[in-house]
Amino acid sequence: MKRYGNLWNEIIAFSNLLKAAQQAQRGKRFRENVLEFNYNLEQELFHLQAELQSKTYLPGDYRTFQIFEPKPRMISAAPYRDRVVHHALCNIIVPIFERTFISDSYANRVGFGSHRALRRFTEFARSSHYVLLADIQKYFPSIDHEILKSFVHRKIKCPDTLWLINTLIDSSNAQEPVINYFPGDDLLMPLERRHGLPIGNLTSQFFANVYLNSFDHFIKEQIKALKYIRYVDDFALFSDDKAFLENARFEIENYLAGLRVKIHPVKSQLFETKHGANFVGFRILPDRIRVRNDSLRQARQRLRQMFCDYNAGKIGNQEVSQSIQSWVAHLKHGDTWHLRQQIIAPLVS
Repeated sequence: MKRYGNLWNEIIAFSNLLKAAQQAQRGKRFRENVLEFNYNLEQELFHLQAELQSKTYLPGDYRTFQIFEPKPRMISAAPYRDRVVHHALCNIIVPIFERTFISDSYANRVGFGSHRALRRFTEFARSSHYVLLADIQKYFPSIDHEILKSFVHRKIKCPDTLWLINTLIDSSNAQEPVINYFPGDDLLMPLERRHGLPIGNLTSQFFANVYLNSFDHFIKEQIKALKYIRYVDDFALFSDDKAFLENARFEIENYLAGLRVKIHPVKSQLFETKHGANFVGFRILPDRIRVRNDSLRQARQRLRQMFCDYNAGKIGNQEVSQSIQSWVAHLKHGDTWHLRQQIIAPLVS
């Protein structure tokens, strides 16, 4: 396996840091911390470059908050200057790993995304009798730091780049507690091993794909599943052979134990595709694609909040229009003509 070195000068190059700052501020240009950073942009970037060069760079403290839809989760927001570093690192190392990812891994990848995943899932579901639909329980809080670093080290040998990667992983704030025992563990093992990545970081999203990349290849090359798809920690295998999927689940659980993660014991199920399956916010049925009720409820809540913000003068016509257009475009990926009319009619009346 080829390992890559001599990456550091590309990562800390001023041109890459400037590009990273432009990427990090998309959709956030007028936030106070971004405006403050941009006020002396060149000076800030040169200072950041010097800290990286001298290895004195230290990530700042995370700001955390809870969200409750679609499920309770703790979101961690890194300081803006740290997000610049995240983009600078990913600009250089993502292409190295990208060529190793399977074609049916869809999350957090340029040119992929949830809508492309939906089309592929629908194709598989409508050409198969059975689906094994699963997700990994408390995935981001469960990611083991030592195992993650071992995957990264298989592709990267540049000492400076590894220093930065290790620094970012080690600076992860405490996540939702997860205590899982695996074969060979003693009583203290789950407490002694560092685990958990902050949901919300660009690097966390990337590392989440790296962490399950070997699992994807295991499914395709060892289990030999012809129809397999993954979106972050949600994945599905399709087949006309129910026994094949039953055996696959057993092998999957054994393999994931080596990664110190577990599939959700309730949400992970094997059933006939004719009954319909939920994926990326839609329900895929043999003859139609519907928006899931919880996704619809969340979207309506966001719309109500958006109009409250508009009436309070916090946002303008353009932001409202862009938000509605984006959501309607999302709905078009399902059989939602009547639903879209119900949404649009009150807006134009």
